Order: sequence, then structure tokens, then C-alpha cells
Amino acid sequence: MIRGVKFLFDERGEKTAVMIDLRQGRGLWEDILDVATARSRERESAESWTTVRARLEKAGRLKKGRRRA
Repeated sequence: MIRGVKFLFDERGEKTAVMIDLRQGRGLWEDILDVATARSRERESAESWTTVRARLEKAGRLKKGRRRA
């Protein structure tokens, strides 16, 4: 069993929910959240690095002209 994790069961003995003690299982919760976020974005279209770089440069969040080799 994982420390800080407890399962809740229904009247038939089937798992229906989970409780995570964030003091003990913060890393586990962060992993679950990361997976949920990634899955929610699976169908988003991808952007090329060129497009992202141009948008960041225009917004002033990336210096222009500094290209890596």
C-alpha cells in the first residue's frame, strides 16, 4: 500500500474513491495531476518550434536573434 493513500469502498466492497494525504503523498498527487493535464491536451494541435519562437519573441519573452546551433 502507498503511504498517505486510502481507498473508499461501496456496500459491495468495490473501490469508489481515493483519499490522498497531501502531506505524505504530494508527489503522487502531482504525478496524477500531470497525467490528467497531458490527457486533457492530447487532441490539441501541435505548434512548430519556429511558430512558438516567433510568438515568444514578439511578446518580449525571448530575445531575438539568439539561435542555438
